[in-house]
Amino acid sequence: MHFVRSSDSESIRTGIFSVLAAGALIWRINGHGLEVLMIHRERYDDWSWPKGKIDAGETLPECATREVFEEVGLDIQLGIPLPAMAYPVGAGPKVVYYWAAKAPGTAPVPDGKEVDAVRWASPEVARKWLTNPGDLEPLEGLVAAHRAGELDTHAFVVVRHAKAKPRSNWTREEGKRPLAATGQRQALSVAKLLDSWRPGKIASSPWTRCVQTIAPYVKQQHSTVKMLASITEHGAKRNPDKARRTIAKLLDRRRAQAVCTHRPVLPLVLAELRLRMDAALATFLPQTDPYLRPGAVIVLHQTASGKRKIVSVEVYEAFDD
Repeated sequence: MHFVRSSDSESIRTGIFSVLAAGALIWRINGHGLEVLMIHRERYDDWSWPKGKIDAGETLPECATREVFEEVGLDIQLGIPLPAMAYPVGAGPKVVYYWAAKAPGTAPVPDGKEVDAVRWASPEVARKWLTNPGDLEPLEGLVAAHRAGELDTHAFVVVRHAKAKPRSNWTREEGKRPLAATGQRQALSVAKLLDSWRPGKIASSPWTRCVQTIAPYVKQQHSTVKMLASITEHGAKRNPDKARRTIAKLLDRRRAQAVCTHRPVLPLVLAELRLRMDAALATFLPQTDPYLRPGAVIVLHQTASGKRKIVSVEVYEAFDD
């Protein structure tokens, strides 16, 4: 899966790696301030972060949440992306992609196989205990985000509907054109990907292909969908200002959410997103038509307080068979 994350260096974004892995720095705030969860691996006798290699057919966000659950029993939702780290191993160049993840409130439990001990540590203590100096970079990214008030965030996910049956083969009402077989499989992949951030509120164009795209996730989470006629193709063409206002209102709400819409509406969505981030961050947004392929997503994080500005961008291309 092709993807871009605003947290990664140019060398990471352009590098070619033989081994892909993902993990998370789990954080909490208590009476002593910011703390992060460290793990000890008996096999290597080292202190590090929960992480592991990607499974076949898995995306990196899915890998990160799965590895955390398997190693320390925590069911996390990903926060902002953190700097990835690369280093050589026997199989070739390896890269580990990290995210921040707010502690879910349950106690971490080592699996007893990969991990035999865990500890909460302040950043100062963690710097001393980390075995691999490369593990410092994601930690420093997390600390910098905390100091800037950009660590506690809500995800805002933009989804382009999955692949639909061709317009040329469809003679009925355009709003009822459904997903193709590939699109139905893409919708299942979208559901698995969204689960890494688990947006609690879902908004969508009421046209069939959008509703079918987010249906597997909605069913999985037992959620409801808010239908917004202003972000259909026809609605946005008739009244683009209303479509932008609709997106603006969604962004103004303090909650994790996803919105599913159409390719012709994406320029309006992207224009509103750019207003809420600095120019350097905006360069990570799709720049040219078609902006997103069918079934692709943009994951943004807004600060939970203040002006709720956007502080990170991730773009994930769709599964395609």
